[in-house]
Amino acid sequence: MGSRGMAEARQRATDFARRAVGQLLVGLSLIAAGNSAAGEDIKQTALYGRIKTSIDAVRAIDTHDHLRGFDLIPDRVDTPQGRGMTLYSLWAHSYLTRTTKITHWPADRSFDTWWSRARNDFDDVRATSFYRYLLPAFRDLYGVDFDTISDDEARELNRRIFENYRTDAWLQKVITERANIELMFIDPYWNRLQFAREYRFAVPVLNVTTILSASHPERTPSPRDSPFEYAKRKKLSTDSFDDFLAVIDRLFQDAVAADAVCLKSTQAYVRTLDYEPVEKEQAAAVYGKSPDEATASEQKQFEDFMFWHVCRLSVQYALPFQVHTGDARVQDSNPMLLVDVIEANPQTKFILFHGGYPWVGETGAIAMKHGNVWIDSCWLPTLSYTMARRAYQEWLDAVPSNRIMWGADTVDAEGIYGATELTRQCLAEALAEKVARGELAEEHALRIGRQVLRENALALFPKLKRMLWRGEAERAEGDEG
Repeated sequence: MGSRGMAEARQRATDFARRAVGQLLVGLSLIAAGNSAAGEDIKQTALYGRIKTSIDAVRAIDTHDHLRGFDLIPDRVDTPQGRGMTLYSLWAHSYLTRTTKITHWPADRSFDTWWSRARNDFDDVRATSFYRYLLPAFRDLYGVDFDTISDDEARELNRRIFENYRTDAWLQKVITERANIELMFIDPYWNRLQFAREYRFAVPVLNVTTILSASHPERTPSPRDSPFEYAKRKKLSTDSFDDFLAVIDRLFQDAVAADAVCLKSTQAYVRTLDYEPVEKEQAAAVYGKSPDEATASEQKQFEDFMFWHVCRLSVQYALPFQVHTGDARVQDSNPMLLVDVIEANPQTKFILFHGGYPWVGETGAIAMKHGNVWIDSCWLPTLSYTMARRAYQEWLDAVPSNRIMWGADTVDAEGIYGATELTRQCLAEALAEKVARGELAEEHALRIGRQVLRENALALFPKLKRMLWRGEAERAEGDEG
């Protein structure tokens, strides 16, 4: 080999060595990042701290909650100090009751009696998200570690809860300041066809669940949920199916006039999400039949037609359609059942609720293939924190970050704070892990956090921009100072 050949060989060997060293260094850095994300608690890192701080600062828009007017918040009980909210109240209407029995409030109205029986109600559920979502509220709002709470601490916590709920000032402060929520969509499932705004931060939603099944007045026994009662108040006829559809159209007009921003269906709790195309004449043939007269197949046909009809009204009135998916009737709530409807209604903006739990991967695939689908992670961290963290990462792998939202989905100040804090933590953790693995730049993770917590809702629901109030309120406070 000549000198030139030897020089070229040495250069090739040098280049190979450099590439090998470079690959080794990249590999070591990825291993270190992986160890940080998997072997260590990412929440203990400075990276997580920066992302969480940024997410905490976002004035969130909560796209789904069930907050009643203050005096209607459920599970107040009689105590020696009068009727009010207690520690029992918070647990009694928490999601923990889906899996665990909470001891009833005693006849003697004594907290000590209740706690002596209830303190062990939590022993088998300490690891569940249904239990853990309330812990941040006890920790941050009351300075109490519920996992290690003593009898004296429980008694004092109960006293403070009772005092806090004497007026709505506590609730307002926790939601707008501590949870840092500027706007909250309120789904009034206890009074679906009204649009009152009980709070400055409230955003009306039209819950169409009972509309979908209203083939006969007996299908909607509550006058608060009945389109037939609504028609009576408006002096509108419901004699024919065409009359009925005209009533529904009028109801949508009223909803828009009242600033409702979207529709919501929870039919997944009572039936399959498989909505087949049905001719109007078939639905009209079922209309007016009592529940005793109509077969289950006929009723399904009516509801299927109405769901597709509401999809069309969603476009006509620019009201995106929130659909409960997952959980509920687990055998019939897979969001994949909606794909045919989604494809046939490309102008309808569908929002798949709860990430389709437990079918979070399927939900991501649907949104990836259909640009008219958004994912709402509301309730998901409360259902399963671990799955929610995984879901955020999977969705961001497959779906543009401007089509993911969130909601607290609960009923009181402590529940809303706890679910909100859990969501912020879960999202921050998911983003920090992706950054640590080299899959995402930190600056992009911070932007995604803002999108999910706020900006995506503002883009999807344009009416919200004129409902924003925090800047106005803070400017007023500054003027007073």
